[in-house]
Amino acid sequence: MADTETVLRTVLDGWQTAVDAHDPERVASYFTDDAIFQGLSPYSVGPGGVARYYATQPVGLTAVYTILEIRRPADDLVLGYLSVDFAFTDRPALPVHLCVMARQVGDDWLISHYQVSHLA
Repeated sequence: MADTETVLRTVLDGWQTAVDAHDPERVASYFTDDAIFQGLSPYSVGPGGVARYYATQPVGLTAVYTILEIRRPADDLVLGYLSVDFAFTDRPALPVHLCVMARQVGDDWLISHYQVSHLA
C-alpha cells in the first residue's frame, strides 16, 4: 500500500502543475469520471465541469498548497484538508481551504471530491 502522504502529494502536485500551466484539460485529468467538484462557483460532476471551471480562470493563476490534515478512511481513499493560496497577476492572492478526496482507480489516484471554502 502506498504511503498516504505520498499519494496525496502526487495527485496534488499534478493538479498544481496543471493549474499553474493554465491547462484545464490536464487539470481535469486528475479527477474521476464521477468527481464532485465545488470551486467558488456552482458545482459540477465529472472532468468536463472541472475543465470548464479552470478554462474560465485567468492566465497567470497559480496555486500553492499546504497540507493541514490527512486521513485514510479506506485502503483506496485518501482525504486531505489543505490551505491553498491562489495567486493572480493583477490582484491579491485568494486564500482558501480545500478538502479533497483521492480515490484509487486501477493503478492511478484521482480526485473524486473537491470542495473549496473561501476564507473571509
